[in-house]
Amino acid sequence: MSIKKISNIQPESFEFSKENLTEAEKEIRKYPKDRKASAILALLFLVQKQNDNWIPLAAIKYVAKFLGVPYIQVYEVSTFYSMFNLTPVGKYFVQICTTTPCMMRGSKKIVDICKKHISKNPYELSENKLCSWTEVECLGACVNAPMMQINQDYFEDLDENRTEEIIQTLLDDKLPKPGSAKNRKNTAPEKGKTTLLEVKNA
Repeated sequence: MSIKKISNIQPESFEFSKENLTEAEKEIRKYPKDRKASAILALLFLVQKQNDNWIPLAAIKYVAKFLGVPYIQVYEVSTFYSMFNLTPVGKYFVQICTTTPCMMRGSKKIVDICKKHISKNPYELSENKLCSWTEVECLGACVNAPMMQINQDYFEDLDENRTEEIIQTLLDDKLPKPGSAKNRKNTAPEKGKTTLLEVKNA
């Protein structure tokens, strides 16, 4: 297992915005007073959302102090979960699923498109600093393979042309409409239902 990359460039301090301070306090109130550590995940998500999609070490220390827990406890959580970024990833972070179902349906071509248009290597920012990409394990949308996640949104049933369009839209500082490139709803059959077409009264 590889060690999670931590940025060499770190801000000196971090603190929640007024809005996120309110949200953080709301999250803490969900738990008993002696169980504030249960809010670590929620607070780290708030940090990442506020701080351009990544979590600096100063923010980890801030969350630890905010909750009254040891720094190492928050550090362990932030380094364990793959959804937390400890280095700048840009405004639009592209995560390409390359597990078996997506691989069999063309995820390598999606990776190649990202290498061509965003950056040669994972976690490297594009020239305009808006995007970066990486490969990830299963994102749970196997029926809609190949797919990728951009920030919190899923883009599914991809082909080369649609992927090119999406990446170019991101580089133009716009977020395209998420969902299936084939316009199917969720995991519905591409050509409509083929079973359970008739419902009989019991």
